[in-house]
Amino acid sequence: MNVGLRRVSDRGFTGMAVFSVLLLTAALLLILTPMLIKGAAAVFFEGTVEFRRVELDLHQRGDPAAVLREVEAARTAREPIYALLDDFRQGIDTAHLQDEARQLYRELGKQLDNRNVGRDERLEIRRFARELRDTLIEAYESTDKAEANKALLAVLSHEKGGRLRGTVAVRLFQMARHYQEVLEGFDLGKREEYATALGEVQVAVRLLFGPRPGESQPPLAKDRYGAHRMDLVRRWSDDLLFAETWVEVEPGNPLERKTIAREEQFAGTKLEALFPLYRERLNAMFLPRTTVYWQYFFDGSIPGHYFGGVGPEILGTLTVTLVAIAFAFPLGLVSAAYLVEVAGDSIVVRFVRLCINTLAGVPSIVFGLFALAFFVVYVTGKRPCVLACSMTAAILILPVMIRASEEAIRAVPRSFKEAALALGASHLRCFLTVQLPAALPGILTGVILSLARAAGETAPYLFAGAAAVAEPLWEHSLSDWPMQQTQMLSYGAYDLAMNDRIAAMVPHQQWGMVTTLIGLVLILNGVAIIIRWRVSKNLRGG
Repeated sequence: MNVGLRRVSDRGFTGMAVFSVLLLTAALLLILTPMLIKGAAAVFFEGTVEFRRVELDLHQRGDPAAVLREVEAARTAREPIYALLDDFRQGIDTAHLQDEARQLYRELGKQLDNRNVGRDERLEIRRFARELRDTLIEAYESTDKAEANKALLAVLSHEKGGRLRGTVAVRLFQMARHYQEVLEGFDLGKREEYATALGEVQVAVRLLFGPRPGESQPPLAKDRYGAHRMDLVRRWSDDLLFAETWVEVEPGNPLERKTIAREEQFAGTKLEALFPLYRERLNAMFLPRTTVYWQYFFDGSIPGHYFGGVGPEILGTLTVTLVAIAFAFPLGLVSAAYLVEVAGDSIVVRFVRLCINTLAGVPSIVFGLFALAFFVVYVTGKRPCVLACSMTAAILILPVMIRASEEAIRAVPRSFKEAALALGASHLRCFLTVQLPAALPGILTGVILSLARAAGETAPYLFAGAAAVAEPLWEHSLSDWPMQQTQMLSYGAYDLAMNDRIAAMVPHQQWGMVTTLIGLVLILNGVAIIIRWRVSKNLRGG
């Protein structure tokens, strides 16, 4: 081959190599960029006053006085929403009003018994109050607006008579007048339709605002607070501001789903004013503020990952990965040294190498089932734990360690070994002082590959000791860590993907967990690469 043709071929191969690297980099960026952007939302977001309440209540962060002022300001801004809901509910849910009317009648009887009133007069007052009560209840039960107003007017016509003056029964007149106001612009014929829509609105309001002031605190932490991020506020506001309904677009055709504004759904009623009011006072109700939640990488989380961070998952992943490397590194190195330096090239050794290569391609879930049948049952006493996870990961990465170490040892020039032996070194000393240091950069390449696989696997840990809910390892003494279950990033991402609606409500948690796992693998690989570079530099005498 002449020089010109060789130059052209060399440049062609160089160009193809550069193009391949650039293509791989572009593909990697194309895959990772959207994931990193979504994952960053777990740390950088607009936090609402509810988030600052969570931080204060669960982690004791923030100025209590300042948070209390914000909470009171937000509650003040939300009060008109609650008032409109309560007022409209009077025309929908009249059962409690009927109960109140009956209770007033019972209290009237007790009140008259304690007064110096003649028997006949007492009976007459009670008869009169009973008639008013029954008429008012008829108005509450009626689905015809004209009949309801007629009954209310019949009650109010006796208001000036004074027969119930000074008794609790005068409250009946107040209830009648208030219900008369409620019925203005209210179509009783749509009571059932309004009741369904009102229920949807109330659910959306509770999801956005949390429990109303004065209500008992729910047992679950996620139910004690409203939307703690503005991205959740915007998403959940759609359920408040819009409704999905099925309409007949053309006669004879199937119904089609259509989204309509709640103003249209409640047009002509008092509740119609709620929705523009919500839009206008949105910021005042939530008090959004740009938040950098760097504690995400250290905080624990409540079950379901509704609040909190991935601190326990990071610690669990690091522990399992590093302990797995501690198991696999010496075993892989010794096995590779034996295969290269001692075993020779017999049929048995070839079969062993075939088994090693086969193990490298076995699906990881098979290792998990083996771990359940052996490590969990026999080694740890039927106790899934960190130790079982680490040993499972160790046998998972062991074939990679053996093959990488074997190739690295073979790559050491034979002259190094011959020179050491010629100077009188034993075979063991030659290997430890000459061949191993020279092969160490290649061996560390196997460690880098093993770190990524051990940290990113999920299936083996399903059976060995990973848990969706577990006490963080830092709550146990270091000596107890091996026998504890732990949370892990890969398993946590899987759990969120397979979880119920709670995980679907906070998708930023899953993206944040996956992004954290990628970052952790890159950091571990980066540390290993730096160590390899320094070893190589020392070997070159740099």
